[in-house]
Amino acid sequence: MSVRKPGQPPARYEDLLALPEHITGQIVAGELFATPRPAFDHGLAASSLLGELAAPFGRGRGGPGGWWLIVEPELHLGQDILVPDLGGWRRERMPELPGAFATVAPDWVCEVLSPSTAGLDRVRKLPIYAREGVSHAWVIDPQSRTLEVFRLAGGSWVLSGSYFGDQTVRAQPFESIELELGALWPPSGADGQ
Repeated sequence: MSVRKPGQPPARYEDLLALPEHITGQIVAGELFATPRPAFDHGLAASSLLGELAAPFGRGRGGPGGWWLIVEPELHLGQDILVPDLGGWRRERMPELPGAFATVAPDWVCEVLSPSTAGLDRVRKLPIYAREGVSHAWVIDPQSRTLEVFRLAGGSWVLSGSYFGDQTVRAQPFESIELELGALWPPSGADGQ
C-alpha cells in the first residue's frame, strides 16, 4: 500500500530505513510502498523456486552455474528502489556481490504475487524492470498456481510462456533444466484449497 499523501515530496531512502523491520518498503516513481511480510504460500513459492535453481545455476551442480541468485535483493534503479522476490545476475555482468544494495539491474527477476501487491508488481514494477534492461521476468501467482515467463524484446515485455498447476517446464533463462511447478505450491488441502 502506498503511504504518500497528495502534495507530499517524493519519498527518500531515509523513509525506507524508518519502516519497522517486519515491513518491506519500495520507492516507485517517488512513492513509498510499504507491505507486511508475505503469506506462507507466497514464501513457499519463492523459496522452493530458489531451491530448484540454486544448485544448477548458483553452484553449477547439475547445471551451467554462473549466476548470483538472491532473495529479496534491494535494487537502486535510477530514482526507484525495488525489492523483487528473487533476482538473478549472470556473474559475467556482476562479478562481485555489491554491499547493501545493487545498482546493476538483474538479468532475471521473479515477482510472486500477493493480493495486496499484484497491481504494484505488474503495473508499476515490470515497466521499471523493462526500462532498466532486465532480460527476463517471471510472475508467479500461488493462488492460481501459475507461472508467466516474459522476455524483453525492443524494450517491451513479450510473454514467452504461461504455465499452470503441476506442469514440468523449461523456461528462459533457466531452460537447461526442467522445473516441476508442483514443487512451488502447497499440497492440495494444505493451504485451505
